[in-house]
Amino acid sequence: MKQLMLVAVLALVVSAPLVAEQELPEVRMSDVEHSVLKLGLAPGVTADDAGQAMLSKAVELNMRLVAHLNVGQEVGSRGLETMRLEIFQFCNPEDAVKMARFNTIFAAYMPCSIALVEDEDGRIWLQMLNLDMLISAYDLPPELQALALTVNGQMLDIIAAGATGEF
Repeated sequence: MKQLMLVAVLALVVSAPLVAEQELPEVRMSDVEHSVLKLGLAPGVTADDAGQAMLSKAVELNMRLVAHLNVGQEVGSRGLETMRLEIFQFCNPEDAVKMARFNTIFAAYMPCSIALVEDEDGRIWLQMLNLDMLISAYDLPPELQALALTVNGQMLDIIAAGATGEF
């Protein structure tokens, strides 16, 4: 998969029309193992319960729901066969700016997303980036380290609330 992505990116860069003295964009890729945290729903917890529990927990933690994309519903409304797939995006705008000021690479991980997705067996999963790997990848100043750990804890609280249906 990693090699396929690298080939695709390099093909884009190499096939770009060359203009005199035009510089090609810088391309950086990272190989990150264990980049996703995946939780199954507890017995008796429905997908709707999970979504409501996450929204309630986010409000409690002062995390804003900045987007909710019901991808499965959108595809279904087009008459296509689909599964349950929703993307919940949470953010604290002030914290986001602080992290992006430190290093713009953090902007690519914003807002924090949790996917609610149905697998081929009909089981519902909640999935999010493993923020631990991102936090540990940079030597953050103490105040940003504390901020990143707080946001990570909040996202873990939100996904756990969804998986258990409790908030």
